[in-house]
Amino acid sequence: MTRKARLIYNPVSGHEQMLQNVADILNVLEQAGFEASAFRTTPEPLSAQNEAKRCALAGFDLLVGAGGDGTINEVVNGVASLEKRPKLAVIPAGTTNDFARALKIPRDNLVDAAKVILTGKTQKMDIGRAGKQYFMNIAASGSLTELTYGVPSEVKSVLGYSAYLLKGAEMLPKISSNKMRLTYDDGVYEGDLSMFLLGMTNSIGGFERIMPDAQLSDGLFQLIVVKTANPVDVLRLMAMALNGNHVNDPQIIYTKTKNLKVELLGESKDKDPIPVNLDGEIGGHLPIDFENLKQHIEFYIG
Repeated sequence: MTRKARLIYNPVSGHEQMLQNVADILNVLEQAGFEASAFRTTPEPLSAQNEAKRCALAGFDLLVGAGGDGTINEVVNGVASLEKRPKLAVIPAGTTNDFARALKIPRDNLVDAAKVILTGKTQKMDIGRAGKQYFMNIAASGSLTELTYGVPSEVKSVLGYSAYLLKGAEMLPKISSNKMRLTYDDGVYEGDLSMFLLGMTNSIGGFERIMPDAQLSDGLFQLIVVKTANPVDVLRLMAMALNGNHVNDPQIIYTKTKNLKVELLGESKDKDPIPVNLDGEIGGHLPIDFENLKQHIEFYIG
């Protein structure tokens, strides 16, 4: 019986390099024994997500998401709610490519990334649910997280990683805290915080030590809560995070949890709803409930 694979690619990711590589990637999929075809995403909202869902319902065996973490997130959202889910593969063509980094997929050559499929090595991965949305790497909220979605994509393409550092320096004076209640498996935190991070891999914005104890398939999120909004403290914690030393700091809560409920206590400092960032894009607002779906989707890994 013929196995079918669909390449879902974002033509504008990472200096538009996908465009030159589509034919070679389809060739790799054919070598792996798939009848292969491609879909080029459009500027329409949820283009990749809708195509992923359509293909899953049509019985495709493999979906290959090619683009940045936002494109991969859409493909995950297209299939995560379905009873029967195809295997997924990732071709990193974005700026930081956190998820591909965690899966040990080559990030400097798109065709080499596709060749991971030829090894046949897969792993069932945890997926996070946030309200009705899904994420595969990171959920975050609080003023500090604006660092990830506050950088325009065209700036990311030109400056890459340094864009985050420039933005971080610019934003430090604007960091504020809000009073929240976080209910997780082992307890409750009620008080001020400038950010919480809920992660499933060890790679966030290119940093690999922020979640030092991350497991990809244990059914648990890593939860980090940053209590302080003091710029000096935040800079100190950022420096410590480069080595993974931040987790023992008194300004940090670091724990594992399957579930997390986040509520805002009182009004936000600027009176606006507080957004929740899922895999680098805004994916709703507080209050919100999170759940870890253990080993929910099978991915090809390096």
